[in-house]
Amino acid sequence: MAITLEYVFTIHMMLGNRKKYGPVVDGGQRGFVTAAGGRIEGPRLNGHVVANSGGDWAHYRADGTVAFNASYMLEADDGTLIHMTNRGYRHAPAEIAQKMEALEPVPADSYYMRVNPAFECPTGPHDWLTRTVIVGEGDRHADHTEFKYYAVL
Repeated sequence: MAITLEYVFTIHMMLGNRKKYGPVVDGGQRGFVTAAGGRIEGPRLNGHVVANSGGDWAHYRADGTVAFNASYMLEADDGTLIHMTNRGYRHAPAEIAQKMEALEPVPADSYYMRVNPAFECPTGPHDWLTRTVIVGEGDRHADHTEFKYYAVL
């Protein structure tokens, strides 16, 4: 049985305050950025990111990989609140990573950025999120990240 992907929605995540510290004990640095809000659009989910409901505690590893560990609240157009955790990785060649660190624009195909979210929500029209494997790709910009999500069928 072949695995296929079905596009389900996009999150346009506005990024807020950024903090970074380190080096941390296991190498690299730790960073945090707030989820300042955003919109959700797609064939299976529409709504918005609840502003300042969480953020991403990224680990900037010594090998140049950024490991994401994000958690925030979504609100569907029907008012349903959905807790989302988002884990994944971003890495790039050194020259691209330097530009990204300086918040300079780079083409989305010049780096790897993939995520695997998990959801918690009430029983109802959006509970399919709690029993579906979803993967995503990210396109990072200075003030926002565009995440496209796909259900694994």
